[in-house]
Amino acid sequence: MRGRFRSSPPFFLNTQMSRRILKLKDVDPLLLAGVGEENLRVLRQNFNAQIIARGTKLTIEGPDEEVEKVTVVVNRLSEIIRGGRIPTPQIVLSEIKGGVSRSVQKEQGIVYTPRKVIKPQSEHQASYLESMDANPVTFGIGPAGTGKTYLAVAKSVESLTNDRIDRIILTRPAVEAGESLGFLPGDLKDKVDPYLRPLYDSLSDMIPAERMKRYLDNQIIEVAPLAFMRGRTLSDAFIILDEAQNTTPTQTKMFLTRLGWNSHAVITGDVTQIDLSHSSRSGLLDANKVLADIDGISFIHFDSGDVVRPPLVSTIIQAYEKKEPS
Repeated sequence: MRGRFRSSPPFFLNTQMSRRILKLKDVDPLLLAGVGEENLRVLRQNFNAQIIARGTKLTIEGPDEEVEKVTVVVNRLSEIIRGGRIPTPQIVLSEIKGGVSRSVQKEQGIVYTPRKVIKPQSEHQASYLESMDANPVTFGIGPAGTGKTYLAVAKSVESLTNDRIDRIILTRPAVEAGESLGFLPGDLKDKVDPYLRPLYDSLSDMIPAERMKRYLDNQIIEVAPLAFMRGRTLSDAFIILDEAQNTTPTQTKMFLTRLGWNSHAVITGDVTQIDLSHSSRSGLLDANKVLADIDGISFIHFDSGDVVRPPLVSTIIQAYEKKEPS
């Protein structure tokens, strides 16, 4: 697919310009372009941006706002193709109208995944999503049911779908059952899967089953025990460390120093549910003190008011919060 386009876009005064390259994954570029590139022609007529098609890549150049709007529409058209439909110029126009609205909504913290649209349910959740956009490292600390893990997974799926990263890596310390991974049956995946089941459940809620299997088979989505992160440098990745209250300070430091270029890390945990032995200090508590004043690292603290499970769960959490330490 080769794209011709109109003459250079108008000159914009005091406008931030950008250039973005979209990789058309699992999408026939000819279907996206349309017959005689009529779909691309509609895009070019409705946005003040240059849109250049070469093979499976689409380059968009222009004002930041226009580039973002085109990206939203192209991603929606790609989802339509993956769903088995062929976009027409009329569909493109319809997505342009909806895409502009989605682009504005996105600034309000709405997350778009292939299977559902996810909206923050509280002020802390909105701040959490905003932090993931603004910072390479975000800590989400708070009780169960506040959306810490679910929202982190949603953000990782959105980033993968929009080609901002190349892979998602999920990890979690395996200490809850008091067992060593080496004593559990099966291969590495079998050993780790029970600990990562909440993450799998979240992913399945956002990605169609067939695509999910393909991502796992090709290690676009990777699950690994925390111990296996040592020695790696992770670039172009979205990395989630769940249940971080059960890491040691050494493990937390090891995890954070794995970050490479264009990578984002989200660390979640509940400091009221530490399963480490009394002789071990939680790496999550340690990080909250050591890293609190570093630019690029954000700590978002949730409370019972952020719980999105049945009201009884919030009541239980509040009761435990009021209980004095024994």
